[in-house]
Amino acid sequence: MKKRHVGSNFDEFLREQGLLVQAETVAIKRVLAYQIAGAMKQKKLTKAELAKLMGTSRAQLDRLLDPENPSVTLQSLGRAAFVLGKRLTVEMDDKRKRKAA
Repeated sequence: MKKRHVGSNFDEFLREQGLLVQAETVAIKRVLAYQIAGAMKQKKLTKAELAKLMGTSRAQLDRLLDPENPSVTLQSLGRAAFVLGKRLTVEMDDKRKRKAA
């Protein structure tokens, strides 16, 4: 009989190390930063232009676009989405429904 998996999955390892929440937060922020940068490129907006349209500073926008900086507010994400013609949606997922990788 062939074993499908040996040991625990990566999520379980991160959970045991106390790193799962941090890893998921960084992953989400990277996706959001990538999406914002892609929308900027599509609309041909510079960082300075987007910051002005958002009513914020270029430094704040740099933090928003920094995939390693998870400290952003829903308000700044929402403003960026609105200016870029997008809608920000946030949802909580029932972790018990997740399938093991």
